[in-house]
Amino acid sequence: MGPSGFERMNELGSQSQPFLFILDFDLLNPLVFTPIEAQEAGILYQIHNRKNFTPPPPSVSPFSFLKTPVLPVCYRDAFNLVMHHLKAGNSYLVNLTFPTRIETSLSLRDIFFRSKARYKILLPEQFVVFSPEIFIRIEERIISSNPMKGTIDTTVPNARSVLLSNPKELAEHHTIVDLIRNDLNSVAKEVRVERFRYIEEIDTNFKHLLQVSSRITGILPPDYTSHLGDILFKVLPAGSVTGAPKKRTIEIIHEAETYHRGYYTGVMGYFDGSDLDSGVMIRFIEETSDGKVYKSGGGITSQSVVNEEYREMIDKVYVPFT
Repeated sequence: MGPSGFERMNELGSQSQPFLFILDFDLLNPLVFTPIEAQEAGILYQIHNRKNFTPPPPSVSPFSFLKTPVLPVCYRDAFNLVMHHLKAGNSYLVNLTFPTRIETSLSLRDIFFRSKARYKILLPEQFVVFSPEIFIRIEERIISSNPMKGTIDTTVPNARSVLLSNPKELAEHHTIVDLIRNDLNSVAKEVRVERFRYIEEIDTNFKHLLQVSSRITGILPPDYTSHLGDILFKVLPAGSVTGAPKKRTIEIIHEAETYHRGYYTGVMGYFDGSDLDSGVMIRFIEETSDGKVYKSGGGITSQSVVNEEYREMIDKVYVPFT
C-alpha cells in the first residue's frame, strides 16, 4: 500500500465524503483535502465544471511572457541517453521532460484565472496547473482514461492529416493506449478502447495546437469507492508521461532528466462522494527561489528526431489564453 494519503482516500471514499487530491509524480507526497481544508489552505481548483472560486472579470490587459529553454546540447545529451536505452530494448517509449525558465509579468494567480483548461489548480506561492489532459474518470462503476499523445502546430500545411499519418506519432500513441489498457486491467474488468485517436484543438498565447487522444474504459467492482486510493496507486504514474514498460522507463527517466519533477506530471482530481474526475498535471508553472519554471516535454521513440523533439518541448511552454 502507498503512503498515508492513499489510505485517507480509501477512508473518505468509503464514507462517500468528497475530497480533492494532488499526487506527485513519484507518489511520495500525496495531498488529500476535504473541500473545507482546501479552502482554508487557499487552494483554488477547477475540475471540469466543479470549482471552488468565483471568477473575476475577464482580463484582457497585455502581459509579457519570455522563455529560456535549456541549451540544445543539454537536451541532446539526455535525448542520446534515452536513445541508447531504446536501441538496447530497455524501453519502447520514454517521456523526456525539462524545465524552462520563464519571465512573465503575470503572477501564478493571474495565470490561474486567465487560463482556459479542463483542469486547473493553484497552490499559492508553489505552482499553477492548466491541463487539457484527462487522467481517469469514474462514473457509476465505469472507469475511463483519455491518454494524450501527439501535438502539432496548426500552421503546418495539412496539419491534421500530417499528425494522424506520422508513423512515429502513431507508434507512440499505440504504445500508450496499450499501456493504459494494461493499467486499467489491473483494477477493472471488460477493458476496451472505445475511441482511438481523436483530435482536440487548443488556443495558446503563441500558437494554435492540435492534440491527439484516445478513450479506454472498464468496469470497477461495486465497492470501488472504498478502494479509490488503491485504484489510483495501481495505475500511477500516468502512462502518457512515463512510457513503456512503465517500471523500467521510470528508471530511465530518473537517469536522463536533470531535475526532480515533483508534482509536475502527477495527477490532480476530485471525488464528489460517488464519482471521480482527474487530470494529468501537465502545463505546469512552478515558483522557485530562482524565479518561475515551466516544465514540459514529450514522448521519445526510436524514430524520434532530436531537433523535432526539442522544438515540441519548447512549443508546449505556453499559457492557454491570448
